[in-house]
Amino acid sequence: MGQYTSHMSGIVSSLADGAALGDLPVLRAGLMSLLSFVWGAAFSTIMVNWGKRRGAQSQYALPLILEAMLLLSFGLVGATLDASGHIEAILSLLCFVMGLQNAIVTKISRAEIRTTHVTGLVTDIGIELGKMLYWNRASDDPTLEPVCADRDKLRLLSSLLAMFFCGGLTGAFGFKYIGYIVTVPLALALLTLAIIPVLDDWQAVRRRQSPMDF
Repeated sequence: MGQYTSHMSGIVSSLADGAALGDLPVLRAGLMSLLSFVWGAAFSTIMVNWGKRRGAQSQYALPLILEAMLLLSFGLVGATLDASGHIEAILSLLCFVMGLQNAIVTKISRAEIRTTHVTGLVTDIGIELGKMLYWNRASDDPTLEPVCADRDKLRLLSSLLAMFFCGGLTGAFGFKYIGYIVTVPLALALLTLAIIPVLDDWQAVRRRQSPMDF
């Protein structure tokens, strides 16, 4: 599409650039992308809180299922939309999915990790490396604690960065040689993982609604 749909900093920058230059197509595309990302995050939060208030095991699986269905739709009709010139619709769909995904992980990790915010990941990696390399000199103040790196966090952040890169590499090669349909097996895999807790909740509801055996 010519844009990185997970990169809201770039989207907002292009939005400001389009406004300054009076470039209405760029301005419109940037605004639609930004609003789609925001609404994706908002919709994900609504679904998670809806499931949480009902004590559902699938509170995080519900937005994942929606994400899988949207990715499946993208893979099946993306080429048709592209051929008909509906680039903005594709961008909006992808930004909505990115907002959905980012909000899920943000809720799960209690705002410590955002999977699409690689700038934050790299910053945190640099912080932990700085702590690891820091030389703790002897101090006369007993209240000062030594500077120590969180090695578990460093490994987690490094693995997220590596997987993000591998995912981008897979997506780039997949789109180059296969096209939009490359997202179909990924969407089906995500749907398979997310459907399990939903089925568990459905069976629990059926057991509560079934008459007691005497």
